[in-house]
Amino acid sequence: MSSASSDPILEIDLLAFESGDAAGRAAVVDGVMRSLTTGFVYVSHDVSEDLIDTAYGMLEEFFAAAPDEKARFVAPGTHGQTGYTGLLVETAATADVADWKEMLNWGRDIPEGHPLGAKYPHRYHHQVLPEAAVPGITEVLNTFHDAVFDMQRRVLRIIAVGIGCHETFFEKMLVDGPTLSRAIHYPPMASAPDAPHVWAGEHGDINLITALPRATAPGLQVKLKSEGTWIDAVAPEGRAIINTGLMLETVTNGMIEAGVHRVVAAPGQQGDRYSVVQFCHPTPWTILSPVVSCTSADRPQRYAPISAADALDLVLYEINLIEDAR
Repeated sequence: MSSASSDPILEIDLLAFESGDAAGRAAVVDGVMRSLTTGFVYVSHDVSEDLIDTAYGMLEEFFAAAPDEKARFVAPGTHGQTGYTGLLVETAATADVADWKEMLNWGRDIPEGHPLGAKYPHRYHHQVLPEAAVPGITEVLNTFHDAVFDMQRRVLRIIAVGIGCHETFFEKMLVDGPTLSRAIHYPPMASAPDAPHVWAGEHGDINLITALPRATAPGLQVKLKSEGTWIDAVAPEGRAIINTGLMLETVTNGMIEAGVHRVVAAPGQQGDRYSVVQFCHPTPWTILSPVVSCTSADRPQRYAPISAADALDLVLYEINLIEDAR
């Protein structure tokens, strides 16, 4: 585990937890829990750099297509959970101005006849990917999704130990959950209406944890709640950024709060920014409720139980992704 002395976001070694001795594992857990007071941690990983390069190349090719070509891959009625989402659609829950970004969203299909699909048809959609525009992109993006999900699953094992639960606490709720990958293209700010410097407004994610293996330019900033200040989040080479979401905040009774962040262009910054983030979600029928190990006389229960499905639907409404509610 390492970090620049001035950086409250720490760097931890995922493999040291999985293959280390008891003392090594404990050090990783301690580092993760200390870093997550910011809502963020940098994680070494084994996702192939070649795979990341290939995925980014194909995604840039798609986003460079003409608007009417990209519009072919909009998936109406899916609330931004698959297919293409255009500029100035998603809005941070605390913002009045839509984000200056366009997105491609995808996940993994579940088997036909799965009870999750029958119970939550609005959560599980047939994936819409631009295979016709960029041949081969479907296989690459699905492989990318699976690799990042495996990393997220393993990070949650560390967090489970850190909050006093069994290492496998999150495992079952992740199986066939609607984990969502989202490729984001932030166009040059000079082309934005009125040229503001904010690409994406201040917000916290809804899910358990979010992973960002790499971005093509700086811009991600983290809000330090204790000080009310913003710091840049730039992962060391070969590291992924992990941030916490509101569902994890509920499960931990606020012991781990959602990481508040935004994406901004520095003054004078030129060019586009591309990133791929992945939101790790539990199954919709998971009941999110504070675990016993995170409640005490000094930390009374703050959150009432809510299903993951209901929690997500509320946030999708708040950020303007439910089409017929606009």
